[in-house]
Amino acid sequence: MSEDVGPLDVAWPLALPDAVAWLRELCDDDGVTGFLAPPMPDAAWVLNAMYEHERGPGTVSYDECEQTALADGTMRPQMIGDVDFTAVGVATGGSLGRAGHPGPGWRRLRWAELARRIGDPVVPGGMLPCHRCFPSVKNNGSWPVGIIPPTEGSPDRETWLRLIDVLAAYSPAGRDTRCSAFYNPLVCQDFDNVHVRTGRLRDAAALYDDSEADFSASNLWPEDRSWLLCTDYDLWGTKVVGPPTLIEALLTDDELEALRLP
Repeated sequence: MSEDVGPLDVAWPLALPDAVAWLRELCDDDGVTGFLAPPMPDAAWVLNAMYEHERGPGTVSYDECEQTALADGTMRPQMIGDVDFTAVGVATGGSLGRAGHPGPGWRRLRWAELARRIGDPVVPGGMLPCHRCFPSVKNNGSWPVGIIPPTEGSPDRETWLRLIDVLAAYSPAGRDTRCSAFYNPLVCQDFDNVHVRTGRLRDAAALYDDSEADFSASNLWPEDRSWLLCTDYDLWGTKVVGPPTLIEALLTDDELEALRLP
């Protein structure tokens, strides 16, 4: 009996594992968290979105809220084996994987706006976009509950779709451009197989909404390899490498927030 074929398998069927051989050579890496490529010849980081409540960030942190809920019994300890992770860790407010606009009452908070407000750099020198950014806004490592920080390992849905629009404008066949998508082993929880799919840019929304993965693709590139998306499992942004005209379009796009890093 043949296995059921879902919509994603039709639009983005599985490809041969050797499709990522060129990435291993280019990055000199095994791609466990995704292949983070050098400029080809230019590069920019597209930042994952964060959101602020209309009432402002407030003064209470996610961790303080969690500790209050544990104390009054409205939240139970998070036990893994004999370890109580609510007792040994800090609730930062951050999360992993796909995300989207949280709904009414929330607005997008630009990284640049928050940086101006608190006096922190958008990305500290020598770092990449990650959980170490904006230390001044946090209390003991925990964000205020009025801000939803960027997620790690995947752009939010709105950023992904806008990014695809820009990429299509700089691709050989526009939205019909054939592409390959790689999912790193941490995303798939599978270290024995290489997960690659092929499809067209026009079906990139289906790729993002894959019900079998909680993350977007770690890498995405067209057949001619004229550009490459790199979303590392541990980071808050997607590195795009490609021609200067594409990178300039990302940096000047009204909907995306992007920057160059040394």
